[in-house]
Amino acid sequence: MATEQGVVTKIGIGTAWIKTTKSDACKGCSARNSCHAMGGEDVEVEVEVVNAVNAQPGDRVVISFETSSMLKATFLIYTFPILCLLAGALIGRELAPLLDWGESTAAAIVGFSVFFVSMLFVHYKANRMGKKDQYRPHILRIIRPQVPESECTSAG
Repeated sequence: MATEQGVVTKIGIGTAWIKTTKSDACKGCSARNSCHAMGGEDVEVEVEVVNAVNAQPGDRVVISFETSSMLKATFLIYTFPILCLLAGALIGRELAPLLDWGESTAAAIVGFSVFFVSMLFVHYKANRMGKKDQYRPHILRIIRPQVPESECTSAG
C-alpha cells in the first residue's frame, strides 16, 4: 500500500479533492519520470479520493492506494494492448496464405485490428474499474483537522 500526505481543498459526495506533492516514495519509483498522475518534479497536484473519514477542507490527511490494484490497472492499460498487437500479428502471419496476402501485410492489418479492439476493451474496462472504490485512493486518516477561524482569532 502506497501512502501520501496532502491537504483537503474541497469535498464532494463521498469524495474529497486532495492537494499533494511528490514525496520521497515517488523518487524511488521506476515510473517517476513518466507518471502523469503526479506530474513533473516538485509539482503540486489535486487528486479525487474516497472520503470515508469525513475530512473537511483544510484538513491535513494521509491518503493511500493499493499497489496491487495499480499494477492490475497498469497491466491493462500498457501491457495488454501490446500483447494483443503481437498476438494479432502472429495470427495475421499465419492467415496470410489463406487470405492470399503477403505475410507483412496480413500481420500489420490483423495486428493493428486486434490492437484497436483491445484499446476499445481497455477503454470500457478502465471506465468500469475507475468507478470501483478498490481502484481509487482513500483517505486513511486525518493528521491535523482544520482550525476554525474563531479559535484562531480568540487565542491571540
